[in-house]
Amino acid sequence: MLAGSRFRGCIRPQAGFSLVELLVAVAIVATLVGLLLPAVQVARETARRASCGNRLRQLAIAVAAHESASRRFPAGYVSNQVDTPADPQTFDRPPGTGWGLLVAPYLEELATVGQYRSDLGIAAPANRAVVSASPATFRCPSDSGPLHPFAVLDRAGAAHPSATILGRSSYVGNAGHREPWSEPLPTWEGIANGPLYRNSWLRAARVVDGLSKTVFLGEHSSRLSQKAWAGTLPGAWSHPTPAFVAMAGTAADAAATLLLVHSGPAVAEADVIHPPNDPVAHVCQMFSDHPGGCNVALGDGAVRFISEFVNHDVWSALCSCDGLESRSDENR
Repeated sequence: MLAGSRFRGCIRPQAGFSLVELLVAVAIVATLVGLLLPAVQVARETARRASCGNRLRQLAIAVAAHESASRRFPAGYVSNQVDTPADPQTFDRPPGTGWGLLVAPYLEELATVGQYRSDLGIAAPANRAVVSASPATFRCPSDSGPLHPFAVLDRAGAAHPSATILGRSSYVGNAGHREPWSEPLPTWEGIANGPLYRNSWLRAARVVDGLSKTVFLGEHSSRLSQKAWAGTLPGAWSHPTPAFVAMAGTAADAAATLLLVHSGPAVAEADVIHPPNDPVAHVCQMFSDHPGGCNVALGDGAVRFISEFVNHDVWSALCSCDGLESRSDENR
């Protein structure tokens, strides 16, 4: 008994945390998480922006490969101006094959484009499997909009008579300053001064401002409006999301804006230039989900991040291919 008493006398109560100590520890952990979370988010967005730039660079290299093989850059989209009736509002005709589909043979990911029947056009049921695909190369990792293909809509927002389904794109072609799709003209020559527009087919020599000083491709988030990579079709319209309507007051625009954008100034908006991520932009301007601006691809294949605070005249100059602005760069 004496020995047992001595044994029991050696037992000590185990130390623990008091409620105050536990609350202090929780507060410290919460503070550290609060400090680290923004840094983690910034790091993730930096990685997404870099990945976006890499994808845009692949597209720019494909555009250059097209020019090397065909001696001309791809058209913004193809419209047969001879054989088929024209849309009375836009003068668009089939096939509607877009710049993305034209450069797809130069992208390893898109080997299936060999199945596309260019003679039938974007709206043909035989081409549905190709044009409704959603290749990763055409999607920005920061694009927070829907990933699934979309049903093409008419001006009123109803389903297009062709029932065409198109795969989404985060990237668009640059048509220059004006928006020629708003003018019912059979040709855009002499109006569109960007490198990609309906039936453009420009040779490198036409980009007199220099390939390194001309924007060919840029971003437009599908969170804001419908954009396609494969092409467009007469009677189609690009519709903004309700959030974009509330933010910028924009409205649906003609078929070309499923593929193309412009920078301004336009005839209807004299002296108005829309830089990337402009809070009053329309469905026909560049807009990304990257904070502070968007990635663009220049004609020489280089990718640059353009700040949303870029000088408006500089942005306008970058978006034209024959404005001769490079001669006055030192004065900007």
